Amino acid sequence: MSKILAFETSCDDTSVAVIDTNYHVYANLISSQATHEDFGGVVPELASRLHMQNIMKVTEAALNKAGCTLTEIDAVAVSVNPGLIGALLVGVSFAKGLAYSINKPLIAVNHMLGHIYANKIENADLEPPYLALVVSGGHTELVDFKAYDKFEIVGRTRDDAAGEAFDKVAKLLDLGYPGGPIIDRLAKQGNPDFENFPRAMKGKDIFDFSFSGFKTSVRNYLESHSKEFINEHLSDITASVQNAIVDSLVSKTINYAKKHSIKNIIVAGGVSANSLLRSEMQKKVKKISVNVYFPSMQYCMDNAAMIGAAAVDKFERKEFADLSLNAFSTKGVRFI
Repeated sequence: MSKILAFETSCDDTSVAVIDTNYHVYANLISSQATHEDFGGVVPELASRLHMQNIMKVTEAALNKAGCTLTEIDAVAVSVNPGLIGALLVGVSFAKGLAYSINKPLIAVNHMLGHIYANKIENADLEPPYLALVVSGGHTELVDFKAYDKFEIVGRTRDDAAGEAFDKVAKLLDLGYPGGPIIDRLAKQGNPDFENFPRAMKGKDIFDFSFSGFKTSVRNYLESHSKEFINEHLSDITASVQNAIVDSLVSKTINYAKKHSIKNIIVAGGVSANSLLRSEMQKKVKKISVNVYFPSMQYCMDNAAMIGAAAVDKFERKEFADLSLNAFSTKGVRFI
């Protein structure tokens, strides 16, 4: 059994974890950057600077919590894409320097693949084939995995992603950032059928997503009603918004699973924490005798444990990166 020290700095959370090759997590610390709330979204330059301030402190704290020293670490893993390029560079540069200084192998991990592998932390035996619904920030994708290195992206967003749709609607309603958890909380008290917001790209054989028209529809709706009306029906409006986004995600995933006889579905990314998405997906898979897996709440958001989990297979296959490794911001699931 070997231990991996993992880093995640793709956006506004500085995270460091220690995980072993049996997917046991010894420490998974996250330093969130609350500063961005003042701006209603992440400021890339500010995120990079805060990563630089925090990464050493979080690393020391993670090692202390794990009860191990750098001499007990067998590899260093780091997310290299996609994400904010400046933020990624902080993590990659730090991980490269650390791996070099302790003479341990370096493992490059795709951030979105990390979200998928978050499911293995509590389901270590989970292996392809499976269909992954990846819903994280600016990413919404359906990925059909035949094997760990054989996959096809069968659906992707044409414009806004589900996470962006939640955030942008929350901004229109002046609810704060990030919008997803706030809308989820308010929607619990509302009527999801209060307003029927549009679902784009309908059809059983259409697996791409689109949320830009939905966002425009919500904006037009809000502009056509008084502030008093919106405040009075805020829970109903947010419930209707959440219902529309989740319905699109669930219906396309289920339709693909039915058409291609998929037996296992994985849901991954920050939006996988949404309570309606979880309940609706679990309800629908029962009707078609399919298994569905969600990461526990602590592994839904960006975290280094998922990066370490995605590094396990690469460690065992000795797929190591050299010190010329660089970060890049290309979107999507991509092996490197």
